Amino acid sequence: MMTRSKIVAIITGALSLLLAIGYLLLVQLLDFRGEMLPAPVDVVGWLSFY
Repeated sequence: MMTRSKIVAIITGALSLLLAIGYLLLVQLLDFRGEMLPAPVDVVGWLSFY
């Protein structure tokens, strides 16, 4: 028979693995979108400050 602490450890380990795999999938998905480019600079908006 498994003790309560062993069950909690197994559940915690499984949850940790699921979070790690989910994080890796999220990073791959965001990386798949391509290179991050800076936002375009609106020249007209900058001229209104001067």
